[in-house]
Amino acid sequence: MLKVEEQQPVQFSSALVEKFEEIVKRYPEGKQKSALLPILHEVQAELGWLSPNAMDKVAEYLRIEPIEVYEVASFYSMYFLKPQGKYVLEVCRTGPCCLVGAEKLMGHIEKSLGVKENEVTPDGLFSWRGVECLAACGYGPVLQIGPEYTFYENLDEKKVDDLIQDLRKK
Repeated sequence: MLKVEEQQPVQFSSALVEKFEEIVKRYPEGKQKSALLPILHEVQAELGWLSPNAMDKVAEYLRIEPIEVYEVASFYSMYFLKPQGKYVLEVCRTGPCCLVGAEKLMGHIEKSLGVKENEVTPDGLFSWRGVECLAACGYGPVLQIGPEYTFYENLDEKKVDDLIQDLRKK
């Protein structure tokens, strides 16, 4: 994954542009805006997040207004509008998970990693955040770890510490 700074000019790789072309072909002529979500996923996978310059380039490619890209990217929580760690720990923070310790778990993650929600550890490995329902209400607290979005259930502090240690070893 290429790290992109806030104001750094963005040039998409030829492989990424080929993916864009493949995605756009799925939709009727003149409806290229329909490809926006999957294209944003591809950009984020390559760059790690969606910088304003990257979103402007997507708008240019799709021949739409930049605000149309910003609206979509800022609406969906799966898109990162600022740099993230290599591993993003996303903890379900809705009612059922909170009842079984999600808030305590988030406090533990903050203390263990030494960064607040949506911050990145100094080594660039981790960031974390609370997210809305991960659809495993009977198995909480739960979290998913991106970029692969591996799912973990029935967590406690020790299990989270073990996950973090395993990721540090990779």
